[in-house]
Amino acid sequence: MNYSKKLLLIGISAVTMVSCSKLDEKLNSQLTEAEVSGSGSSGGGADVAALLRGAYISVYDPYSNQDGIFALQQHPTDETIGPTRGPDWDDGGTWRVLHSHQWDANHPYISNAYRNLLRTSFTSTDILRFSPSAQQAAEARFLRAFTGFAVLDGWDQVPYREDTDNPNEVPKVRKGTASLDYIIAELNEVLPNLPDNGFAFQATKNAARVLLMKCYLNKGVIANRVTPTFDPADMNRVITLADNIIAQNKYSLTTNYFDNFAPTNNVLSKELIFTLGHRDPAAPNAGLNGNGVMFQYHESLHYNSPVANGGGWNGFATLSDFYDKFNADDKRRETSYPGVTDVHGIKVGMLIGQQFGPGGVALKDRKGNPLVFKREVKLLETDPIAIELNGIRVVKYVPDYGLQFPTSNDWVFYRYTDVLMMKAEALARTGRAAQALPIVNSVRTRAGTTPLGSITLDNMLDELGREFYWEGHRRSDLIRFGKFLVPWQEKAQSGPERLLFPIPNRSLAANPNLVQNPGY
Repeated sequence: MNYSKKLLLIGISAVTMVSCSKLDEKLNSQLTEAEVSGSGSSGGGADVAALLRGAYISVYDPYSNQDGIFALQQHPTDETIGPTRGPDWDDGGTWRVLHSHQWDANHPYISNAYRNLLRTSFTSTDILRFSPSAQQAAEARFLRAFTGFAVLDGWDQVPYREDTDNPNEVPKVRKGTASLDYIIAELNEVLPNLPDNGFAFQATKNAARVLLMKCYLNKGVIANRVTPTFDPADMNRVITLADNIIAQNKYSLTTNYFDNFAPTNNVLSKELIFTLGHRDPAAPNAGLNGNGVMFQYHESLHYNSPVANGGGWNGFATLSDFYDKFNADDKRRETSYPGVTDVHGIKVGMLIGQQFGPGGVALKDRKGNPLVFKREVKLLETDPIAIELNGIRVVKYVPDYGLQFPTSNDWVFYRYTDVLMMKAEALARTGRAAQALPIVNSVRTRAGTTPLGSITLDNMLDELGREFYWEGHRRSDLIRFGKFLVPWQEKAQSGPERLLFPIPNRSLAANPNLVQNPGY
């Protein structure tokens, strides 16, 4: 098999291997052999634009399903629980051990996420072998930095190849601060060649600035996850990058919070900076839409909930202690959404109590009991009624009733509120909590809830939870604030080894440059 054809298979498999539930998707953005072999390009050789599109496509695999990065960033936290409901959602205990911090190096979701993130990294590196333009190279290197940061955050060891390396060679490995320093240098180097005004699905200067903010905010965490420190110089870099984005006046807080996650969020939201979703409408073959977002509401809603493709999957829930962090008037906790609640009965946010269907009809579970979601939930539910009803359910992305597969919602990686809240945190960590307060309160005002009287690190963490729940932030936030190992509902105190995931055993076997993380 020639090298270009190998790249073709990488790009296509990144989507088609996501899960068995998506094998029937029609993908209008798969690469053709002509594109990667060069017969579809004007100058001969590989079609770099097609290869770059394949790299973007490959991002779907780790992010667009419930058992990818979402599982690793959400389930080990105080925000998400995946209870075994009788015979449903057992999967060999894979969800239970994530929440209780009892995973090992053979956990399939940890292994798959690590491998799939690295697939994007290597796919992006391979593009650099085909003489891309300055912008194409910058986008590819951004994607490599984006996935590299996710690997660094979760595993601390980032395998890599230089673009001049033989693709059959065993990858080298960067660890810890050396890896973070490399990512920061890469982003600063490519930033001038990224577009100023690209679509949100595209790597832009502002997407690179947000990733740089995350690098600087977490620099002390990468150096020492047990007792992180926060250098004022790094915090000031976060603030400067935020001010650069704010001063452009390109973004603002979207009035309706849930418009950021709606089926037409690419149009309604004023916040989207980097997403996985809609591409250039003038070039429909150049892109994707949010194929995997439907898991976000199917995974939580009951079987009898009226959503497209046959109802919910009656799985994940949030915990009552986390639910109680919200004021009753906070619209982020639960609210009606036009065109959904009034037509289909489903509210958005965190769902508790009696649930309703079209026409306001009270729903029942499969045994004929009133469909009333309850506060209580355990990792192992065995009671027939508890199996059906226990757990506060979460609908962060607004259900798309227009399509079954794929859904139209764009998956959100970075949005403007993230910029504001990172700036506020950096201010709070450098003795300027009074300057952080109006920023945080502007976010709370948008949510319709009472302003805070002061900023502390504890209520800053709570506010990050309220704003970004179920967006894949919580694990990293808890680690940065020193709260990841403490007990919470259905989890005891954890050991410090849980601050990192284990290097998957099959990755260790394949790459002698990797070493197992301590404690595994």
